[in-house]
Amino acid sequence: MAEEDETQGSELSDKQKREIAKWFLLNSPAGEIQYVARDVRSVLNDDNVYNTAVSEAFPLYNKSHLICLKMPDRSGDVLITPFSEINENEYLDPRTAQVARVDHVKQVCTEVRPASDEELPSPYIEDYRCVLDAELMKYVGEAYPKGVHSVYCVRGKDVEEPGSDFELVVVISAARHSPQNFCNGSWRSIWNVEFKDDLQIVDVRGRMQVGAHYFEEGNVQLDAKHECKDSTIFQSADDSAISLTNIIRHHETEYLAALQASYSNLPDSTFKDLRRKLPVTRTLFPWHNTMQFSLTRDITKELGIGK
Repeated sequence: MAEEDETQGSELSDKQKREIAKWFLLNSPAGEIQYVARDVRSVLNDDNVYNTAVSEAFPLYNKSHLICLKMPDRSGDVLITPFSEINENEYLDPRTAQVARVDHVKQVCTEVRPASDEELPSPYIEDYRCVLDAELMKYVGEAYPKGVHSVYCVRGKDVEEPGSDFELVVVISAARHSPQNFCNGSWRSIWNVEFKDDLQIVDVRGRMQVGAHYFEEGNVQLDAKHECKDSTIFQSADDSAISLTNIIRHHETEYLAALQASYSNLPDSTFKDLRRKLPVTRTLFPWHNTMQFSLTRDITKELGIGK
C-alpha cells in the first residue's frame, strides 16, 4: 500500500504536464514545432492537456519566430509579430492595409478584411513608413533569398504633421526549412526606429538572431543573438529611408561576417577544447578493440584478466 501511495504521489499533475509540454513546444527549432507537437501529443496521451498546451504555446512561438503566412486570396503575406497584433488571432499587414485572421496551431491564414482607419497610421506617418518599406524591399530581396519584411508604426501613429515624435519598427524574417536534408535555419531581426523631432535625431536599436538545427545522425543547434545601436539625422521621408536602410544593411552584414569568421574557426579552436584531440596520426583511438595493443595484452596476462 505504501509503495502504491508513493507512486501516486510522484505522478505529474495536469498542470505540470501542460507546462512541460509548452516548454518543449516553445523551444522547438525553427520550422519544427509541428513535428514536436506530434511527438508531444503521443507522449501525453491526453487530448485535453495537449489541446490546452498547444493553444497557449503556438501563438507565443509564432510571434517569437516571426513566421510568415500567405493570405488566402494571395494578395500578400502577413508576418506574425507582437507589433502587427490587433488581437490574439488578427494581425495587420500595413503594406496591403489588411488584417489577417490566423489559426495559430495550424499556422495558416484563414481570412482577411480591410484594416479600419483606427488601425492604420496617419498619412504623415504612412509616408515615412511606406518609403522605408519600399527601400528595405530592395535590400531584403538582395540579402535574403527567402526573406520577408514589414514596417510598423508602434508609437505616434496619429501624428499629422512635423513637430512630434513617433516610432517605427522594422521586422525582417528569413527561414530555410529542409527537413529532408536534416537541417532548418532562420534569421530574425527587429529594428526600433525612434524619430525624435525636438533633437532632429533618429535613434536605431537592432536585435538580430540566427537559429540553425542539424540533425543527421546527431542533434546540433545554433542560437546566436546580437544587439546594436546607431543613429542618423531626422530628414525627409525619402532621405531617412535611405539612411536607415544603409544602417540596417551595415550592421546585419557586419554581424553575418563576424558569425561566418567565428564558426569557420570552430574545428581548430572551440571543438578541440570540447573533446580530446586526435593523435598525430589523425586516427581515432579504437576503443572497441583495445586488445590489439601489446600493452593491453601484457597487462591482461599479468593480472589474469579474461581467463
